[in-house]
Amino acid sequence: QVQLVESGGGLVQPGGSLRLSCAASGSIFSITAMGWYRQAPGKERESVAIIPSDGSTYYGDSMKGRFTISRDNAKNTVDLQMSSLKPEDTAVYYCFAAFRDIGGRWGQGTQVTVSS
Repeated sequence: QVQLVESGGGLVQPGGSLRLSCAASGSIFSITAMGWYRQAPGKERESVAIIPSDGSTYYGDSMKGRFTISRDNAKNTVDLQMSSLKPEDTAVYYCFAAFRDIGGRWGQGTQVTVSS
């Protein structure tokens, strides 16, 4: 059974930084894309950043220049470095991984709150 476990969420002041990490564990055959999504109260889940197996990166428009996604294929981890955080970045952040044999899986989510 595959699991995705996130860490690193919390409370941060506007303009601050936070780093989220996600580790995949279990019977992992091959991970293709990994990424982060978020969902704010009353809003739909949106894509934050995606990183396919070739290392290319894709960001949501409001995240460009502030967020950086990275992955370690040997450790099956994906990180999200967030800087210049704004109150509107407040949301539950979910890790996502697409596995070649079993499809997509989600983490349980980690709360990020940007507030003074």
